[in-house]
Amino acid sequence: MNEILSNLIESLREELKQYGEMLALLDHQQNLVMRRQSSDLLQSVTDVNSQVEVIHAVRREREQHRSHLARQLNLNPDADFNALTPLLAVEYRGLIKALVQENNELLVRVKQRARQNHLMLTRATELMQRFINALSPAPATATYNVSGVVAGASVPQHAMLEVIV
Repeated sequence: MNEILSNLIESLREELKQYGEMLALLDHQQNLVMRRQSSDLLQSVTDVNSQVEVIHAVRREREQHRSHLARQLNLNPDADFNALTPLLAVEYRGLIKALVQENNELLVRVKQRARQNHLMLTRATELMQRFINALSPAPATATYNVSGVVAGASVPQHAMLEVIV
């Protein structure tokens, strides 16, 4: 039983560490956006996506250890930490509770930062699209009038900025 608990504790600690890594990556990404360092932004997105995969792997491992412990305690393998913790030896309860709480709190912070970054990146993309459209507006979509003739075909499209040769 001690080995099972040790494995679970270690997996909770590893999960906490990986959430911390993700938060650091998201902070870095936010700084890149604010400092307009677009050259490093693509690598940052790649790093965040890689960290997502690491977190998924760590969570799967933690879930396997939790499920194993639940079976050892004669509980349903899907039993959550609230059901498991009261059945543990007193010396492990506080540690397990604290690690689960810290993981949950850090996960909330990661989700908040990810939403902030998503909004910032979306806004930056919208502004860039407006800039591109202002420089070179896309031609109007062809539509047909009642006579079957392309409506508005005689109106030329001019870019705000044109190259003079």
